[in-house]
Amino acid sequence: MLRFVAVETLSDAGFRVFDAGDGNAGLKILESDATIDLLVCDVKMPGLNGYQLAEAGLALRPGLKVVLMTGYAQEPIPEKIKQAGARVIYKPFDFDVLTSLALELVAERQ
Repeated sequence: MLRFVAVETLSDAGFRVFDAGDGNAGLKILESDATIDLLVCDVKMPGLNGYQLAEAGLALRPGLKVVLMTGYAQEPIPEKIKQAGARVIYKPFDFDVLTSLALELVAERQ
């Protein structure tokens, strides 16, 4: 449910969103020729988890902006992902926060 609301929220904010049901599907999108400015993913996903997907995305697309969503405040973020400037938002969160963060990170990239 969270994924569907996030997709709708970011689409409504003017982002072109590629929706993937699991980490493996997300990786296929990252490997495509699509223009991707921002990766938003949950830490806990089927297939590749969010950390694995973020690391793959950063390797494939240097400079990629990353937002990780998690419900586990104590979970350490891998150093490579932290150093790349990934941001973490903790569940539950207001979707306006997600939109603001997405807009901020995409503006930084340009």
